[in-house]
Amino acid sequence: MPLLITMVLFAGISVLDGFAQQVRVIEDFERYEVGDLPYMWKIPDRASRSMLPIPSDHAKPDDFVEIIQGENGNILQAYTQGESVQIALPQGALLPWNLNYFPILRWRWRADKLPDGATERSRGLNDTGAALYVAFPCSDWLGRPCTIKYTYSSTLPIGSRHRYGKLHVVVVSTASEGLGEWIEVQRNVADDYQMLFNKEPSGNPIYIMIWSDSDNTDGEADVYFDDIIIASEE
Repeated sequence: MPLLITMVLFAGISVLDGFAQQVRVIEDFERYEVGDLPYMWKIPDRASRSMLPIPSDHAKPDDFVEIIQGENGNILQAYTQGESVQIALPQGALLPWNLNYFPILRWRWRADKLPDGATERSRGLNDTGAALYVAFPCSDWLGRPCTIKYTYSSTLPIGSRHRYGKLHVVVVSTASEGLGEWIEVQRNVADDYQMLFNKEPSGNPIYIMIWSDSDNTDGEADVYFDDIIIASEE
């Protein structure tokens, strides 16, 4: 008997149900027009502990994020020159992430340029041209959430880890293996949380965040993101 697969679409999210693995497409950037800001995403505001609309200073011509046309559909470009940009997708209808059912996070990214000499192990050189954050509902005295930061490092090898308080950095791609090619990354976020924080996750993720910065090195980053997906274990 052939395998029956059902595809359901709702609120920009696709659910692929089979007998092996369930997959939800969180963001493929196809909902936007080329040239747009990804307006469904927000900016985490630490002072108010809320999510704010993407500000106009995230648009061209300087440091920016923008929807562009890729080879097979829309992608997100993030560009910085001595600055930083970050956008977050908060928990809710657009991020229905139950970590018990969907511990896997997958995405694609490409780095054409990363800040020269940057390293996540030094505060003075701590630039990451491309990063994807996963934040959880626990915080320090400054209100900073427990966070895993998956990075595309300018200098560190894959597998490197570093910690800044409740922020844990995990290098999952590196410039030393080449730039200019799409790379697919897959992580078991539940397992990573257990490894990094030495305990079970403190709840479901409260947001994911796309990040690019080059302000500490006064460098340049030109990076691209696509196909952010959560999945069950096979």
